[in-house]
Formats: sequence, structure tokens, C-alpha cells
Amino acid sequence: MSTENITLSGNWNYPTAIRFGVGRIKELGKVCKAQGITRPLLVTDPGLAKLPMIPAALSDLEAAGVPAAVFSDVQGNPVSANVDAGLGAYRAGNHDGVIAWGGGSAMDCAKVIALMVGQTRPMWDFEDVGSNWQLADPDGIAPIIAIPTTSGTGSEVGRAGVITDERTHTKKIIFHPKLMPAVVICDPELLQGLPANITAWTGMDALAHCLEAYCAPFYHPMGEGIAVEGMRLVKEWLPVAVADGSNLTARAHMMSAAAMGAVAFQKGLGAIHSLSHPVGSIFNTHHGLTNAVFMPYVLTFNRSAIDDKLARLARWLDIGNSFEDVQSWVLDLRKQFKIPHTAEELGVDGARLDELAKMAAEDPTAGGNPIHVGQAEMRKMYDASMAGKV
Repeated sequence: MSTENITLSGNWNYPTAIRFGVGRIKELGKVCKAQGITRPLLVTDPGLAKLPMIPAALSDLEAAGVPAAVFSDVQGNPVSANVDAGLGAYRAGNHDGVIAWGGGSAMDCAKVIALMVGQTRPMWDFEDVGSNWQLADPDGIAPIIAIPTTSGTGSEVGRAGVITDERTHTKKIIFHPKLMPAVVICDPELLQGLPANITAWTGMDALAHCLEAYCAPFYHPMGEGIAVEGMRLVKEWLPVAVADGSNLTARAHMMSAAAMGAVAFQKGLGAIHSLSHPVGSIFNTHHGLTNAVFMPYVLTFNRSAIDDKLARLARWLDIGNSFEDVQSWVLDLRKQFKIPHTAEELGVDGARLDELAKMAAEDPTAGGNPIHVGQAEMRKMYDASMAGKV
């Protein structure tokens, strides 16, 4: 282990308590006890549940006097049935807290399970629209500890979970301030076995969060500054993490970039996510991969509003001094990571573009795009992405 890996360690309170560093997963039992959790439900996905890290964590928790059970019936794009099943497991096991362990899907599902523990209203009543969150009973929300195992969504530092409504095949954001995990443990060692393609796709998701937050047309200089540094970390370390998954320095910096993206997008997101959400819900594509496919088409569409900002970004990232330099960097990353150039290659059915465009225009992220986007504009970008015309 290099000296740098040792120094990449610390305790932060931004925006919540974060224990960051190699080997810090061993502190999970103490963290549970500090939060008053004596019998947690560990929510993860089926793939992670089969890996040695989960039995190791359960053994450590048992030794710490905090016995846990595992719930892993979580899809790649979690649906309401996953939340319902997890809620049933929580109640049947008489649990008193949730450990959200995994990538964005597992963490989102875990957080919404924690929300629903003490609610009498249906989950969809808490969709992130207006002041719906005030309908929830805050005392009925279970405490949450988050353990990220990918570097993309940043859900570990977010106050929402994205769940697909099977009835309408739409992704909905379920929000409450208390969905912010009380403590996050970021241990780069947990990411060492992450395959190169998933490392790339989730890393491009972190980039999408930072890039869209930076471009969003709202006044939030703190979010904007965090977004820029997040993109620098992606530029410097994502290619390294993809090439060598055992490089703990790269893993650590990408964990930071992912969390920074989620903090930054309090400023806003935009059409990259608006286009991706319907495609993910209908065609069950990986969210980060889908964002990466749509990214350059949205940049081109938004150019008139972001030309100067991307020129400034290019200078900050030391990749040039123009919009074209940022666009070339994005395209080069996609090529390096073997990301499809077109939505058609992703599996999007061209016969459904009008339906997708309508859903994209209605997605809550559309309001953060630098240029107004309705159904016609979304269709224009879908058309470009199908034809590969950047």
C-alpha cells in the first residue's frame, strides 16, 4: 500500500458525517451503535450479496454485538416491488435501522425502505414535487448508514431515492431530508473487484452529475465549484481506475468525485438525465452508461447557452480553451471506455421516440437544462443520438 493511500483518509461532515479511508469498513459496528442501531437490515443487490465482503461484514457486526440480516432483492433499476419486499423483511426481522450497501440502485432502495418503515401513506405520495415530503412522518424514518461500492451516483450523500413506477414505467424521485444517511463509510478497498466496464459507466455518471450541475443556469457558486473539482478528479483518476481496479488511490479519488457530483447537483441537472431516465426505465439500461451515451448530444444542443462556461472549464481542466475541447474530451473518454456512440446501439427502439420524448420533457431534471426543453427539443436530441450526429 502506498503512502498516499494512507493519507487519503479523514472524517468529514459535508454534507453528512463521512468516514473516508482504506479499511474503515471495520468501523461499521461502532457506527451502528453510535446511531442506536442494534439490529440493522443490510440492503444490497444480488451480485454483492454473493461476494465475500457481505459475509465478512455480517461476521464483524455479530462480533460487535450488532447482528444483521441481509435483503438483496433489488433490481438494477429498483422498482416499487423491491421496496415493498424490503419493507416486509424489515418488519419481519424487527429491525431498527438500515445499512445501504452497494451502488446507487441498492442505496436508493434502502433509503426508501427506511422512509417507509413508519409511514401510513403510499410511497408515491412522497415524490419530489412541491412540499410532498412534508406529508411524511419524520419520526417514522429509520436511521440510515451508507456504504458505497461504486463511484457514480453519490446516493450516499443524497436525500432522495429513485424508484421506477412499474405501472407507468417512469422513474420517480422519492425525497425527504431525513433520507440523508447519518453516516457514510467510504472504503476504497470495497471497490477493488468492480469490473472495468462498471467502473467506467459509474464514473461517467459522476461526470454527468458534475457537468450538468456546472452548466445548470442557477446561482449556486458552492455547487459550481464542487462540480469543477469533481470533474478534475474524474479527468485525472477515472482512466486509472478503469485500467487498474486495484489502484486504491484512483478508487479513493473517484469515491470523492462521486460524492461531490451528488452534492453539486443540488444546483440542478439537465437533459442528459431527462433523456436517460425514460430509456433506463423502459429498456432497463445502466444509468451511468445511458448518461454517457447522451452526454455529447446534449452538450451540442446546449452550446449557445454554455459556450463560454465550457471554454472556462476547458482551461480549468487543462484540456484546451474552448467548447470543442470539452466535447472532444468527452468523446475521447467514451471511445476509450468502449461506450456506444448511438442510442440505437444502446438498444433504444426508434419506434418509441415520441413516447420517450414526452417522458423526458416531463422528467423533473428537465427544468435544470440551460435551454428550455419540451417534447420537441427532446425528440430532436433523441434523433441526433440515434443517428450519431454530434
